[in-house]
Amino acid sequence: MTQLPAQPPIANAALTDFQLLGNSLGVWLTAFAVSLASLLLLSLARRVLSRRVSAIAARTETRLDDYAASILASSKLFFFLALSVYVGARPLRLPPLVVTWIDTLAVISLIVQIGVWSDSLLRLWLRHYQERLEEDPGRVTTMKAATVVARIVLFSIVVLLALDNIPGVQVTALIASLGIGGVAVALATQNVLTDLFASLVISLDQPFVPGDYIVVDDKMGTVERVGLKTTLVRSLSGEQLIFSNSDLLKSRIRNYKRMAERRIAFSIGVTYQTPLEKLAAIPAIVREIVQSQDNARFDRAHLKELGDSSLKFEVVYWVDVPDYGVYMDVQQAINLALFGRFALEGIEFAYPTQTLFVERES
Repeated sequence: MTQLPAQPPIANAALTDFQLLGNSLGVWLTAFAVSLASLLLLSLARRVLSRRVSAIAARTETRLDDYAASILASSKLFFFLALSVYVGARPLRLPPLVVTWIDTLAVISLIVQIGVWSDSLLRLWLRHYQERLEEDPGRVTTMKAATVVARIVLFSIVVLLALDNIPGVQVTALIASLGIGGVAVALATQNVLTDLFASLVISLDQPFVPGDYIVVDDKMGTVERVGLKTTLVRSLSGEQLIFSNSDLLKSRIRNYKRMAERRIAFSIGVTYQTPLEKLAAIPAIVREIVQSQDNARFDRAHLKELGDSSLKFEVVYWVDVPDYGVYMDVQQAINLALFGRFALEGIEFAYPTQTLFVERES
């Protein structure tokens, strides 16, 4: 009995006969399986490594494992997907245009991922830097401003590199067009850019930092935040003052936080009826009272002026600490001591009065 030849399975024939873009269905399934396996393998590796490195970083004080954990955590799915498609497409015979675009997408995804990694490392470094400089808010503000500039430059480079790898895109012509458009935008946003550069100048030169007590013209308060366009100041009465950064740089700013000691000058007026010997004793009395106060250093006391209604003495002394409350306590103690001592010595304070002498004609 003659045996009939075995017929191939219908499924195998279908895999061999079906063609899509010059590749059989079996080749397409193989490429899909390779891409899916690559994607799953990369995702699983990131998850496992991220957990282990994060656990190690939590137990150590070194920064390298923190940076490694940051890189793993910032690895994006689009990068894994583009890389998996690139690997899975290797067995396929595709048109040159399709191959070019697959390669382009893979390169662009790699460039973007490198930019994301760099940005993550930059922000992590800034956080570590802030932890070391908690007592120097000025330097922290400077680094924040510098980080903003660095991130703008970083992503600008990423965008230009990505565009440069797109077929048919002329980056040189694009940069020239952006330059012309940038001039127009700069003219339209001149005030905003002026405040932005003023913010960078304030951050770098540090005429004041958050926490400083400043006086600008007739406005005063404590600096809360230096922003990109405005600086926020909390006044003594509680309201928030908002200054433009460019206006601050044009103003005369008095920074009381950086005062090492405070110079005080005040006047005393006594009557014209005060005897000469008591007038001569007043500077010594004032010296004794000022020197008896804590945190006070006597400078001078002189009969300065023969006024309309009083003999005016000028007193100058220094308070060794810049705190305003300490200064007021010292001044109050001096005033009370002067009042008691002058009463004891029979020296009268002058009132703002005038005496009219009338001469009668004979």
